[in-house]
Amino acid sequence: MTSFIPPKRILMGPGPSNVHPRVLEAMARPTIGHLDPKFIELMDEIKELLKYAFQTKNEVTFAVSGPGSVGMETCLVNLVEPGTKVLVCINGVFGGRMKSIVERCGAEAVVVNMPWGRAVDPQLFEDTLKKNQGINVCSFVHAETSTGARTDIKTLTEIAHQHNCIVIADTVTSLAGIPLLIDEWNIDVSYSGSQKCLSCPPGLSPVTFNERAVEFIRKRKTPVQSWFMDLNLILELLEWKHKKSLSPYCTNKFTVRSSRITIDFKRRRNRKFLEETQSEWRKTSSGIRKDWIESIC
Repeated sequence: MTSFIPPKRILMGPGPSNVHPRVLEAMARPTIGHLDPKFIELMDEIKELLKYAFQTKNEVTFAVSGPGSVGMETCLVNLVEPGTKVLVCINGVFGGRMKSIVERCGAEAVVVNMPWGRAVDPQLFEDTLKKNQGINVCSFVHAETSTGARTDIKTLTEIAHQHNCIVIADTVTSLAGIPLLIDEWNIDVSYSGSQKCLSCPPGLSPVTFNERAVEFIRKRKTPVQSWFMDLNLILELLEWKHKKSLSPYCTNKFTVRSSRITIDFKRRRNRKFLEETQSEWRKTSSGIRKDWIESIC
């Protein structure tokens, strides 16, 4: 058996994206324990950088070890209890995955179905909430990875809050790619992925919870269905160590380190890196669409 040497490729899919050589070098540095004081400092830095990327002041902002699907499941299992109703918007693959997790949690998924490639219709969203009493959580995808459809989650959040619902926003493809303002739009919970527009290696799912969502979780009547994803473990450590970013389990140190290098490198290079990154992705996607249309006409 010979050593595996991956070929150099320009990655043009929805993710993973190409990683800067400086970031790849960071992954080759020595490993340390997840309770090492230096690693805790690193996690604190990651937390602040993710708060910047999400445009939030949420103290409960951190990176879960695993892909974006782990972030999706972390958010849902903490907020969904058996016997409850959850509104799920499906306009592509990932809305369907949300529905599956909700049902595995023993809850009823009330579905807003949209044609693939179409944004979620706010009027249909509101009509569904009015027709189905007892919904307390709403979930939707900001930029559906499978189709590229972009939904106005600011408007959906406003509607959901009028019906006293917590919102969960999938921002796996949108974080750092298009404008995303967690605090300004009053989004309660969101999760993303390191390998998309952040251009970090795969393996981390950034998540953020506001105080309203944290209080909602604290008032659960049943235990969270997953030990690994139970937010209460993180909350206990945050309180014990005065908001220090301790982890109750071994964390993917190499991806954490590389993610810190990636985000900080971009921010130091340009204090408006979010705006610049979004502009770069917008120009690239517009160019690809133009070339593709020309090639088939």
